[in-house]
Amino acid sequence: MAEPLLTARGLTKAYGALKATDSLSLDVVHGEIHAVIGPNGAGKTTAIKQLSGEVPSDEGAIRLAGRDITRRPVHERARLGLARSFQITSVFGGFTAEDNVAMAVQAHDGHSFRLWRPARSDPSLRDPARRTLEQVGLGGRGGVIARNLAHGEQRQLEIAMALATNPALLLLDEPMAGMGPDEARRMVELLGGLKGQVAILLVEHDMDAVFALADRVTVLVSGREVATGPPDAIRADPVVREAYLGEDA
Repeated sequence: MAEPLLTARGLTKAYGALKATDSLSLDVVHGEIHAVIGPNGAGKTTAIKQLSGEVPSDEGAIRLAGRDITRRPVHERARLGLARSFQITSVFGGFTAEDNVAMAVQAHDGHSFRLWRPARSDPSLRDPARRTLEQVGLGGRGGVIARNLAHGEQRQLEIAMALATNPALLLLDEPMAGMGPDEARRMVELLGGLKGQVAILLVEHDMDAVFALADRVTVLVSGREVATGPPDAIRADPVVREAYLGEDA
C-alpha cells in the first residue's frame, strides 16, 4: 500500500461506560475512497468527529501528511487539508449556490467576511466558485437560492463547498442520506469522478454505493474494527456477514 495520507492509531472515545470508539486504527491513502460501514451505534460518526477535531480523543493519535494533528483544533486541520460534510445538510439557505461556494473560498483564503459585499463581484472568489459548481454538476444552478435547491442538489452544493477549500482529504458522513434513487445515482457519479483527485473517507449506509465506490472498506462493530480490505473481500468475510451485511449479502 502507498504511504498513507491519514493515519489514525488507537482512537478511543468513551461516554461514561460506553466506548463509542475503542482502539480504532485506520489509514487513508492519497486519492483513494475508503468507506467505513457498520450497524447503527458502531461509532462511525464519532470516528469522523475525532478525525475532524470536533470531538477530542481520550486516547490515540492522528497524523495527516506526516503531521501530528491529534490536538489541533478544527480550523487548523482544515488549513492542513481536511474538509468535512455532515449527515444533515449544512448550507447557507438564504444565499445563492454560488455565494455559498464563494464564501468557502473566502474562508479558506483568509479574507474578512466584513468585506463580503464587494467580494460578491471579486473574480478571485467567483471564478473558482463557478468552476467548482461545474465540477459537481451544478454549473447551471449557481444563481439559485440554496434553500430552493432540491435535496440532492443541496448535498452536491455541500460537496462543492468542501472542494472549494482545496482539501487533501474529504470526510463525508452519509452524503446520500435522504436521497431518492436518481439523486443517489448522481452522487455516486460525482464521488466516483473525484477518485484519484482527492482522498475520501466515506461513512455511508447505502451498500450499493459503498461497493460501487470504495477502494477499501473498514467495518466497525461496537467501536472496534472487525475487518478492513477491498470490497470483494469484505463481502465474502464471514465475520462481516454475520455482524453487519447479513447472510444474504
